[in-house]
Amino acid sequence: QVQLVESGGGLVQPGGSLRLSCAASGTISSNNVMGWYRQAPGKERELVARISSGGSTNYADSVKGRFTISRDNVKKTVYLQMNSLKPEDTAVYYCNIVLLVGPPYWGQGTQVTVSP
Repeated sequence: QVQLVESGGGLVQPGGSLRLSCAASGTISSNNVMGWYRQAPGKERELVARISSGGSTNYADSVKGRFTISRDNVKKTVYLQMNSLKPEDTAVYYCNIVLLVGPPYWGQGTQVTVSP
């Protein structure tokens, strides 16, 4: 069993920054992909960014140049540095991990609100 615990969400003004963290615990294969997804009210959950255990990254076009995903394999933690935040970034952000075998796991979500 794998558990993911997110932290770092909150309220920020447009143009501001936030850093999300997600710590994983449990039995985790060395080869895995950790990522961040978000879901705004009335919209489907969408990929924000993901990073493999080897460091390869993917970003949604809407966040390229503003968000940076990183990870610490020793701490089993993934981070999302969000800069130049916009109101449209407002959503619940979910941490995700995909292991070598088995289903993906999700965190409980953390609210990010970008508002004046």
